[in-house]
Amino acid sequence: MKVAIIGCTHAGIAAMKQILKYYPGTEITVYERHVDISYMSCGTYLHLGGTIKDLDQALYANPTEFSEQGVHMRMRYDVIKVDADKHTIMAQDLQTKEMHTDHYDKLIMATGSITAIPAIPGVENPKVMLCKTCEQAQQLYEAAKTAHHIAIVGGGYSGVELAEGYVKSGHTVTLFQRGPHLVNEYLDPQLSQRIEDLLTTKGITIKTNAQVTAFSDTADNRLRVDTADTTETFDMAVICTGVVPQSELLAGQVNRTERGTIVTDRYMGTSNADIFAAGDVTEVKFNPTKDRAYIPLVSHAIRQGALAGINIFDKRLGSIGTQATTGMLIFDQTVACTGMTLAAAKAANFEAKTAFYEGNYRPDFMPTTTKVSIELVYDQQTRKVLGGQLMSAHEVSQSANTLSVVIQNGNTIDELAFMDMLFSPNFDEPFNYLNLAAQVAVDQEHGYRRNN
Repeated sequence: MKVAIIGCTHAGIAAMKQILKYYPGTEITVYERHVDISYMSCGTYLHLGGTIKDLDQALYANPTEFSEQGVHMRMRYDVIKVDADKHTIMAQDLQTKEMHTDHYDKLIMATGSITAIPAIPGVENPKVMLCKTCEQAQQLYEAAKTAHHIAIVGGGYSGVELAEGYVKSGHTVTLFQRGPHLVNEYLDPQLSQRIEDLLTTKGITIKTNAQVTAFSDTADNRLRVDTADTTETFDMAVICTGVVPQSELLAGQVNRTERGTIVTDRYMGTSNADIFAAGDVTEVKFNPTKDRAYIPLVSHAIRQGALAGINIFDKRLGSIGTQATTGMLIFDQTVACTGMTLAAAKAANFEAKTAFYEGNYRPDFMPTTTKVSIELVYDQQTRKVLGGQLMSAHEVSQSANTLSVVIQNGNTIDELAFMDMLFSPNFDEPFNYLNLAAQVAVDQEHGYRRNN
């Protein structure tokens, strides 16, 4: 059997690994536009800030290791057309410009996403740059050698991390966020404000409720950035306004949503029995709402790609959904989130409320300790945990993973309040800080719900 994989960033690699493991006799052909595979976009800010010295360190796989296993790695190939009825692919070798036609028995679409370029006049200006691919990261790094004052458009994870990277490399940064809060898809205002305060103390200028309306050149060859209220001049700007799926190759051939994501079943199969899809080109099942949602994350792409590879010939393992668990380390502060914000929960018609806990992560008698801040989102009617947000100089990312499992399993604030967690003064209080956050929620609801 012959499997073709279009796209080889995260989902494509994960699919390929599973096919090699479970179906070793399969002939695999991979089509990838770029010369590299597996680039982690977080490498962009890590490289700018000096954490990693070379962008190659942000690559966890290379084409050679798969070629040596018999995979046909067609790097720098651009797929022009897919004919689902004929099971054919037409692709162009971007180096020789020659066209090639290939046949497949099964196809995995792992074409991912591209930066959602906002419709702003002047956005095509060469001093306005993107930050998703390895090639774009290299361009940002080179441009920063001569640019001093940098505008970042978009205050999500990417924008905030990029701002840190540029400040650490000695640049002056202004961050424009269209809405009232940074990282608003994952954080409610209380912790979002703490991130804004942290960035401000590091010299980053934050402009919220500031929608960029135009880019233009100045007489001295700098970049003018206009908003509804201000006009400022920079050396360059970076767009960090999110991504959109790349699914046009299968338009009219498989079911897609209005957004353009490819509709899949829990095995990553599409409406065409011989085509699977995974990664940023698809949606996920978001467990807190039980609905499908577009949440493009590397963790989702890898899991979906692995499922596509496992199920390509035998649908044996279905997706269990996601809580969209994420995290970042920003100026030595861990920020980790899972599930829904309060705003998202209310928008989904939950009778939602938050409980806020803040306290030292371990006893005061220890030589050192530091505060942990937690916002827990729960449904007052069912008392189920819907989401959680944590911020601390202590490493709390694994606590977000614990909350992810709590949400996955439908646990309540009452159960989380007494959930078994280890105790040692080296690590936490007798009640772990997640227990204590849940106990705050229980107190707000006037005590524990009877369970006998």
